[in-house]
Amino acid sequence: MNMMLILLTNTMLSTLLVLIAFWLPQLNIYAEKASPYECGFDPMGSARLPFSMKFFLVAITFLLFDLEIALLLPLPWASQTENPLTMLTMALLLISLLAASLAYEWTQKGLEWTE
Repeated sequence: MNMMLILLTNTMLSTLLVLIAFWLPQLNIYAEKASPYECGFDPMGSARLPFSMKFFLVAITFLLFDLEIALLLPLPWASQTENPLTMLTMALLLISLLAASLAYEWTQKGLEWTE
């Protein structure tokens, strides 16, 4: 009986929350909410609009740096290895690569949005 009561309560609560989530956004509709938004471009417009190459380069640079940062995340688990010197050397190498890449992007003005 106790389990049935918990199951019924959870089902009713989740149904109520789903209904509220569908009902609330329809109360206040305006043009910005009703229009789709895809990466700053209007998906209903022409697909042949000029594309900003600067935006593309900054986005690719962000992805590369983000991937390299993701490689640093498992370091706390790697510190439990038998030879921490190897882990520290690899971490220093990766951080040095990140710093050198950032310095190169900075000197080439790859991080500046405006000309």
